[in-house]
Amino acid sequence: MTAGGPRLLDPVTLAGRTAPSRVIFGPHETNLGQGRALSDRHTAYYQRRAAGGAGLIITETASVHESDWPYERAPLAAACADGWREVAASCRPHGALVLAGLGHTGLQGSSAYSQQALWGPSGFTDAVSRETPMIMEEPEIAALVAGFAAAAATAAGAGLDGVELDAGPGALLRQFHSGLTSQRTDRYGTDRLTLTREVLAAVRAAIGPGRILALRLSCDELAPWAGVTPEQAAEQAAALAPDLDLLTVVRGGPYSASAYRPDAHTPPMFNQDLAAAIRAAVAGAVPVALQGSVADPAAAQAALDAGAADLAEMTRAQIADADLVAKLRGGTPDRIRPCILCNQTCRVRDNRNPVITCLGDPRTGHETTDPLPAADVASGPGRPMEPEARTGQPDVLVVGGGPAGLEAARVAAGAGLTVRLAERSATAGGILRAAAAGPARERMAVLADWLEAGARRLGVQLDLETEITADDLDAATTAGTQVILATGSRPVARFDPAISVDALAVLSGEAGLPDGPVVVHDPVGGPIGVAVAELLAAAGRQVSLVTQDPVAGTLLSLTGDLADANVRLQRAGVTRELRSLLREVSGGTALLEDVWTGVQRRVACAALVDCGHRLPDEALYLARPGTPRAGDCVAPRTVAEAIREGRRLGQAAAQRCTADRAALIR
Repeated sequence: MTAGGPRLLDPVTLAGRTAPSRVIFGPHETNLGQGRALSDRHTAYYQRRAAGGAGLIITETASVHESDWPYERAPLAAACADGWREVAASCRPHGALVLAGLGHTGLQGSSAYSQQALWGPSGFTDAVSRETPMIMEEPEIAALVAGFAAAAATAAGAGLDGVELDAGPGALLRQFHSGLTSQRTDRYGTDRLTLTREVLAAVRAAIGPGRILALRLSCDELAPWAGVTPEQAAEQAAALAPDLDLLTVVRGGPYSASAYRPDAHTPPMFNQDLAAAIRAAVAGAVPVALQGSVADPAAAQAALDAGAADLAEMTRAQIADADLVAKLRGGTPDRIRPCILCNQTCRVRDNRNPVITCLGDPRTGHETTDPLPAADVASGPGRPMEPEARTGQPDVLVVGGGPAGLEAARVAAGAGLTVRLAERSATAGGILRAAAAGPARERMAVLADWLEAGARRLGVQLDLETEITADDLDAATTAGTQVILATGSRPVARFDPAISVDALAVLSGEAGLPDGPVVVHDPVGGPIGVAVAELLAAAGRQVSLVTQDPVAGTLLSLTGDLADANVRLQRAGVTRELRSLLREVSGGTALLEDVWTGVQRRVACAALVDCGHRLPDEALYLARPGTPRAGDCVAPRTVAEAIREGRRLGQAAAQRCTADRAALIR
């Protein structure tokens, strides 16, 4: 399709069923399940996106056979009938089409919960789990095909609009497609699409012609020596297209799991050229959906205009803002809460079993317990909600303009309260602004901009370069103003301040470093240490990154960036001093000690950047104990906790104000 093609907000008809927009909310792990069934939390989660305008919603991929149990709360199709029925009923009034995600992870699953051998096309040992699967024979293959058919029939019986079959990076169907994982010599190996064809035929028979049959297809395993390449995928897609109603183009395989949904170090829209090539190969036989960090509506529309795809999967963007489509329709795209592609709280398949949420929107995943504040409603269609101009003391005084303070002020103002926010620095945004200085972390500043713009739009009085004292708190409370402290954190002086600089001061550009080698001390193992090392190396500095861990940036395993981060450090010339404790800095060197052997050594050090833990800035709180506080001034953690706690205090302030006014009326 040439430029000027379908609009993102245009309806699209698939298998005779019409979706109200071309925006897809794709399948992803949530940990919202009750056992292996979908829960009421799933229903509320999907209903919120349907109400926000999503065109297609594909539920969390359910295992089609009991042999597959990839993570503890992974849905099992046989247990999902009631949940699917409730999801369909809740989304139907909003027009969204709902598909059941169906799949089997095969050799890329886990035996931890099933206590059974994994299934695989061949005896390929998984690169992640290091497990070797049982090689599937005719009985297992027949059971798999029957499992897909039974799951599809259950979904249709529950009133869903169709199903999407998973042949993506972690799927058993893809494992049969790939030379990496299938060395079979029978008919399932001589034609690697045989199993998928059999599954498609069985599923079509189960759901009939009037429901959508979609396929998620890995079209580049990023392993060209044996894996599926884009050229091979084009042939596969063209061969399968006549049996499909929708094809979603993805990438990744057993050696590139993080490539499927990477963080912001991978540029957004990374699959656009791949989708365009597959779309050309299928030659109009099936609509093609684009996936791959599609976070910005304008970029998604540009991809449709360029003919790269017919629909856009914007999953993380709608995790960040469930009302994304509604805000586009309402002519307020500037009010869409941005997705910063951080993966910090929406990537939940790890051993902690966290419930899915969003760094910027703590209500995500908690729709059944978190009330909807007026500030969120105000961002939708229609006139922006502005509190009436009032004179005298504000209802709420927020001290600190970081993410916790901005969210508290925004939520309280959105509930109709008058709010004053005082920030001692010249800009609002706090740690979000500093963190945005690291490589590929620029999107952090976009979230800070959104929080600040939302607060200002809702009438918050932002007083920058304003220091608040304990006497000011007393005056505010005496006048009936509620006070919220969000004063952030402060660095700890662990080493000689003549040569040691706090990491956030380096990132924010507030501190210069002398010439010579720089040691970056990272006892946390999080993104800050890696970002500082990359930033300094890019500026031409000689950098040593010191950590007590066996790998640099160990906490980045939670966001999927661990391996990529270490590759970037290696390419940037950063020396990684692993398994090392920093004992002292003196005489132009840093003394390091091996954590296992105790052997000491020295490395050159003209300056030290301290990326260690910070302490709460609690001077005001200790002066007036008991004052409500949020974020790092409670305990320094991540932006996610700061925004969540700020939100809660903003809601609590609104509730108290409402109760006080009701009491006055009585």
